[in-house]
Amino acid sequence: MTDEPESLPAFGLPPGLEEIEEIARATLEALPQRFAAAARQVALRVEDLAPEEMLRDLEIADPYELTGLYDGIPLTEKSVMDQPSGPDTIWLFRLAILDEWIARGDVGLEDLVAHVTVHELAHHFGWSDDDIAVIDRWWE
Repeated sequence: MTDEPESLPAFGLPPGLEEIEEIARATLEALPQRFAAAARQVALRVEDLAPEEMLRDLEIADPYELTGLYDGIPLTEKSVMDQPSGPDTIWLFRLAILDEWIARGDVGLEDLVAHVTVHELAHHFGWSDDDIAVIDRWWE
């Protein structure tokens, strides 16, 4: 008989940037048809944490407080006269998302990433909370 435990739990590495992006892209692909084409026009960026300049502009001191951000002009405010400085972009911040996921402990990672993605996309579409609830049951 040995003093070694029979089995230890297997712990994997936390999801990487690519895995978070895959979840977000699957979320966008699962949108109702009437939103899907416009959603595909929004760039998706996944980074570990928000860049310092972005945090400064938003007056956020703790980078773990920002899980996602929509950077662009909402469709409800766009004009043909607007000169785009870049593509409308949804930013997702992996470490902040993972931190919230662990802190909550009551929601799956895929659900949390989908929620953050839909919330940021809501800014692009100019959606209300009622509009979001049709897509993302998180609000119920």
